[in-house]
Amino acid sequence: MSSDLFKYNDEREAASAAKVRALEALLIEKGVIGSDSVDAVLDHFEKIAGPFNGARIVARAWVDPAYKQRLLADTPQAIAELQLPLGMEGAEGEHMAAVANAPGVHNLIICTLCSCYPWPVLGLPPYWYKDPVFRARGVREPRAVLREFGVPISEHTEVKVWDSSAQIRWFVVPERPANTDGFSEEQLAALVTPEAMMGVALVSPPAMA
Repeated sequence: MSSDLFKYNDEREAASAAKVRALEALLIEKGVIGSDSVDAVLDHFEKIAGPFNGARIVARAWVDPAYKQRLLADTPQAIAELQLPLGMEGAEGEHMAAVANAPGVHNLIICTLCSCYPWPVLGLPPYWYKDPVFRARGVREPRAVLREFGVPISEHTEVKVWDSSAQIRWFVVPERPANTDGFSEEQLAALVTPEAMMGVALVSPPAMA
């Protein structure tokens, strides 16, 4: 994935960080939150809800075709089988659904209304996912957007665009890369990126020694 495609400049990042610090200080001063509240939220997304969960789900789907079918048919139930941390059904994870890439089919996830996103399995959405330009162009010209992300899509490949919402939050099971025969689930999970589970990247094959 081209990480610079929707990158904001440093001034915007610094300004946003300053606003967050000011808001946090005000909320603490007013007694709305405690001084440790923000740390607790950050800890949640570092250890409990994040793309490491999604990577485990994808890896299991790659090695277990029956599990993959269950995942596509009833995503929450299949996720529950993996005994991931508690909270997979909450905080933007209440209505998750998976779709799978396959030869001749590529899936792209967007949210046209705001930034609905399956936090428990992908973490927090990146800035560019919320960008109105990405949201609009993802629907109007998905092939062009994918090319800009560096995803080569053949003219013979069908591109399906899935619009996440409060009713359903999508994520992609990307295709398993070549040269991974004999890999453990842990090794496979290490190859999976959030971008691949959004459909704006492919999973790269492991580097050959």
